[in-house]
Amino acid sequence: MTENFILLFIIGCEIAFWVVLFMALIVRYVLDLKKLSVVLLVSVPLIDVVLLAATTVDLSRGVAATFAHGLAAAYVGFSVAFGGVSIGWADSWFAHQFSDGAPPASAPTHGWKLIRHEFIWWLRCVLAVAVTQFLVFLAIAYIDDPQKSEELKLWFKLPLITVVLWFIFGPLWVLLFRRSPPEEKRA
Repeated sequence: MTENFILLFIIGCEIAFWVVLFMALIVRYVLDLKKLSVVLLVSVPLIDVVLLAATTVDLSRGVAATFAHGLAAAYVGFSVAFGGVSIGWADSWFAHQFSDGAPPASAPTHGWKLIRHEFIWWLRCVLAVAVTQFLVFLAIAYIDDPQKSEELKLWFKLPLITVVLWFIFGPLWVLLFRRSPPEEKRA
């Protein structure tokens, strides 16, 4: 396998995530087959397992790790931290569109509720980075060759930039600039 193969595999996993998710929701809300829907929803995390397996097989061939191998770890980290939220939002949207469900909840727009909301999303980002770095650590240990794993070391630094930027433009930004409700326009 090559770096391009791993990149294409990551793209395929993302497409598979949304296809399986929408199939599950169509089966649940349009066809009213709830048990089949549950089976499909439970299979969504298997997509990440398949990506991890493909990455491991590639590395087991003795190839040098590439940026794509680290990106696979980041994809899984993001999926662990944000996959459930994505599924919950899509489920809520489908329930609203095709059943008697309430519309998906909107994020708060100001005040301490918004600050709390932004901190929770930032903590999800921290979780995604922690999972990414743990998987990168495992990959480096698995490769057991500093020269072949050199490119993975970037993934100990790169995600931290995301954490810092997310904090600045998420919770900190809201805390400093959007704590008060927007002023109403007078006629």
